[in-house]
Amino acid sequence: MPDTHIVPVDRLDVGFAPFRWRFAETRRDDIAAHFAMRRQATPQLWNGRVLLMRDFAIRDGILRGTYFEAGFAEFLAWRDWNFPDSTVVNCFAMGALRASDGAYLLGVMGDHTANAGRIYFPAGTPDPDDVRGETVDLLGNVLRELAEETGLTDRDVAIASGWHAAVDASRVALMKCIDVPCPAPQARNRMLSHLARETQPELRDIRIVRSAADLDPDMPRFVTAYLMHMWNL
Repeated sequence: MPDTHIVPVDRLDVGFAPFRWRFAETRRDDIAAHFAMRRQATPQLWNGRVLLMRDFAIRDGILRGTYFEAGFAEFLAWRDWNFPDSTVVNCFAMGALRASDGAYLLGVMGDHTANAGRIYFPAGTPDPDDVRGETVDLLGNVLRELAEETGLTDRDVAIASGWHAAVDASRVALMKCIDVPCPAPQARNRMLSHLARETQPELRDIRIVRSAADLDPDMPRFVTAYLMHMWNL
């Protein structure tokens, strides 16, 4: 499998249109059985609706693609089975939180989630709530996830222009640099206070990452590739 590569993106041109996903139709029974198995291990999983992308391309600083709606069970099976339909990508936005002392802040996913123990920037798979007519609001998506996971809102942070696309085969993580105007330990304490107030927080911890020495095997490679890029390593 090719290495993750980082591509600067100046603008998003992403649409939304209905689409019949042949993978989901032809593997319907297998998908249902797989989701039932996953729910035995993680009963909190819910087969909601998510958005996946087709016709993905980056050219001249513009990321283009068309989202379509799918079931979470379909998405999960496609991902767990190593992306058997390569014409589709999981293109999602992440809030790359950077404190005033230069450290990054990442969340550790809770045990009740589909990605338990994995270490990410705040993010979530786009869903129908992000659709605005014939387009999809990925900045709104990442700011919503930021607020839900950490308690930080757009009034608490400074949002950089542009994006970095971390392209990892059928995963495309769109990194939006978000600056928090305080040192990392202070920001982490604020986020932990938010988690403590939640009945079932999506995150179980906040990690401070200052250098390559802080990288962890539970960070997906699109996260570590982005960090290494930002550190010029």
